[in-house]
Amino acid sequence: MARVPAPPAPPPPVTRLTAGIIADGVFKVVLAAAYIAGAAPLGRLLGVSGLLMVVSGVALLIGGGIEIGYARSRPVRTCLRLMGAYDSGWGLAALAGLLMAWRGSGGGGEVWIGYQTAAPIVFAVLLAAATPTRTA
Repeated sequence: MARVPAPPAPPPPVTRLTAGIIADGVFKVVLAAAYIAGAAPLGRLLGVSGLLMVVSGVALLIGGGIEIGYARSRPVRTCLRLMGAYDSGWGLAALAGLLMAWRGSGGGGEVWIGYQTAAPIVFAVLLAAATPTRTA
């Protein structure tokens, strides 16, 4: 007699924390759309090429999409730690870019947008590699 495989366990319910994680991913996706749609004017404003703005938008789109997709299947603690590290780096990159701009350097925008290009990909890889949440 052939065994019928058990149906997969449903994902854990959405809590306030999971909703916050999903909202963070949605914010990244919306920011990505703004970067892609306004690549040329935003690039001029920040002193970076429009192509870098588009690449950054694509990276944010990937990172945000993966964050939304894994929000319910990864431990909340893992998601919050990764989000904290990402946001801390974002703040440091913004501060470094501002300091460079105040000192007259034209590279501040490149530092900030460069971070927003690399960090979402690193975030997505680490989140995808994280151990899934155990379900009963």
